[in-house]
Amino acid sequence: MRIVIRLFFKLLRRILMPFMLIYAAVSKPKPIQREACEQAEVDQQCRALTLYQYSTCPFCIKVKKEIHRLALPIGLANVLKDQQARSELEQQGGKVQVPCLKIVADDGNTQWLYESDAIKQYLQQRFAA
Repeated sequence: MRIVIRLFFKLLRRILMPFMLIYAAVSKPKPIQREACEQAEVDQQCRALTLYQYSTCPFCIKVKKEIHRLALPIGLANVLKDQQARSELEQQGGKVQVPCLKIVADDGNTQWLYESDAIKQYLQQRFAA
């Protein structure tokens, strides 16, 4: 029975995947505009951020829309396609759950922020104009 349930949800994901990708592409909000010097500072700060995600996760899409709205060049790590990213998330973050924002502080300390709403709130507080 468990195998049948897994196969059902796997098939459902395969069917819904194109629709999720289309939705993600057409529903992107307009990015905010910053002065060039402000955007350069934001770009510098974003080098310490990495979003662990996969493309068809609805919660990841929610966070990526906010990243696009705030015009943030945050690196993306796909945990389904990149085994190294997946193992790093599991070993250092403590669990394989997406979305997860890796925040490396200036002193080298790393914080792993899970939950889409918490990530959105962090990005809004740090980068909103």
